[in-house]
Amino acid sequence: MTIDRVGAIIVAAGRGRRMGGVDKVFALLGGKPVLARVIDAFQGCDSIDQIVVVVSRENLEKCRQLVAEPGWSKVIEVCAGGRRRQDSVAAGLSRLSQCQWVVIHDGARPLLTVDLIERGLEAARETGAAVAAVPVTDTIKVAGDDRLVQQTLPRRNLWAVQTPQVFRFDIIAEAYRQAEDEATDDASLVEQLGYKVKLYMGSYDNIKVTTPDDLALAETLWQKCGK
Repeated sequence: MTIDRVGAIIVAAGRGRRMGGVDKVFALLGGKPVLARVIDAFQGCDSIDQIVVVVSRENLEKCRQLVAEPGWSKVIEVCAGGRRRQDSVAAGLSRLSQCQWVVIHDGARPLLTVDLIERGLEAARETGAAVAAVPVTDTIKVAGDDRLVQQTLPRRNLWAVQTPQVFRFDIIAEAYRQAEDEATDDASLVEQLGYKVKLYMGSYDNIKVTTPDDLALAETLWQKCGK
């Protein structure tokens, strides 16, 4: 029986301009860099076979040193990303070896859990693509450039998308080969090809660290979880 191999791509090549000069993926959370917390989660997930970490060219050597110290055995490569997020994901895809599934995750979401990864892999088997998301709790209004309300959207149908995003390798590879417009969401490229994307329940704790306030909240959530 063939066992599907699963690769993980951690995308951490962003500039972090809103962190006040601090590189968000190397900011400390519970005494360890944010990026290290993400790698820990993938390393500890039995379903994950390979990990590729994609960082900015400026952080390449720093990240390689980080990865070498704890001895994360599943990290097969640290590579440089591109100008756009999709360039960085494409770089990560090219480094994976003989994987049937790919889990893509933001390096700035450090409260990732093994359960969130595993449930994503399970959900993706239905359609070949699955995305962590949470129901929107605020009322969302659509407005024009003049900030006049044009429409109030029904909240029951709205979900805030997170990562991990999980794909069959052939599907996400095809999506990136055919990508033309800029995309900040991997699933949107898959949707453009006509594939169905399954939403699965993410976590409200699975926040993205983009500002110092986010980092402070992540620290509070980290302590709350008793990690």
